[in-house]
Amino acid sequence: MCDKDKLPLISNCAGDAPEAAALSSRRRRIWELSHTCHCPLVGVGLPLGILRKLVGKMTGGRVIADDYEVHVGAVTECGARNRLSEALQKEFERRYAAVILRFRAARSAAQVHELWRTAVADGDVAGAFWAGLTHPRCETELEEQMCRDLHMIQHQAGACVRADIGKFRQLVEENAALSQELARLQQRTHSLLAEKSAELERADTLLMQARAQCIGRDSVIDALRAELAQLRESIPGLESRQRLAQRLGLMDERERELRQQIADLKLAQPRAAEAPAAPPKAAQSPARKIPIRLLDQSVLCVGGRSGNVATYRALIERVGAQFAHHDGGLEDNANLLDSSLAAADLVICQTGCISHSAYWRVKDYCKRTGKRCVFIDNPSISSLARGLQEVSEAPQAHKLEA
Repeated sequence: MCDKDKLPLISNCAGDAPEAAALSSRRRRIWELSHTCHCPLVGVGLPLGILRKLVGKMTGGRVIADDYEVHVGAVTECGARNRLSEALQKEFERRYAAVILRFRAARSAAQVHELWRTAVADGDVAGAFWAGLTHPRCETELEEQMCRDLHMIQHQAGACVRADIGKFRQLVEENAALSQELARLQQRTHSLLAEKSAELERADTLLMQARAQCIGRDSVIDALRAELAQLRESIPGLESRQRLAQRLGLMDERERELRQQIADLKLAQPRAAEAPAAPPKAAQSPARKIPIRLLDQSVLCVGGRSGNVATYRALIERVGAQFAHHDGGLEDNANLLDSSLAAADLVICQTGCISHSAYWRVKDYCKRTGKRCVFIDNPSISSLARGLQEVSEAPQAHKLEA
């Protein structure tokens, strides 16, 4: 069995039962148990690895016997008190100390039997078998019942082991298939991860390039702004000069219009001299004038040339009306247009010299409130006079039709 001392072997685990121990409060030792209990106790209570280790330590050498021979030798040695049986006693006590403590509360054989049945139902029989056999209240009938129960449990465990082996083989095959699938998925995942990493690196490169371009453009913009600020500081009164230049352009355009009107009048004078003389009554008929209907009314002129504002004012005030002007947002505040429209009785909108937003604001306001409004394309004085004439004639025509 081993290199040095060899334990005696037996062919089976059966043997004569020892004399019954006297009933006392002391727990029985392994060598005091019946020989029929040693085989299931050693086979179930101790793993083979632990058993071989204990046998090797007691014999002082390497155990060369097989598992069956080691088991049979240990069962034989449990029949008497010796080094191996004492070592097995200590190992059982250490391994199943918690179960022994639970069985200590039993005061009769019936209570020990109940604890044993509970352990069998829970499937934890190794510790309960040792604690029940060594209990001082364990009787011969209970000892035989426990051995029979453990014998049947071993048969059932063998059947379960065979079924478990079949399931184990099936699980091994499934595990191999799943391992192959996992390896394939891992390889695919690594490929996708490499592709995504490459795409991310390219995106980071493009982002860095875009940021560099933005920084360069921002630097250029800042430099141009600084240069523009320096240029504006180097030219005193730049804004005033720009406004004066704009007004000068408007005055030049007005001058061209006046020159054109003078030329038209010069061409019309010879034609008037050649025309036949009109009858005295026609000659004495007074020219149409703007009626006094505009007296004490507020006329708002929106738009027009800034150089003609004084002429607009003189024409409006000559007929007794109050003059107000708004340039349509060029220099005047566009938010003041609504208040000017609300204070006016008549609105004259010169569409040729007004912004689109001011035009639509005037049109929408007059449409909503029903306020009289005249739209003039040409910002000349004659066009303004014709617009006032149309407004003054509208009530008279309405009166005649009534």
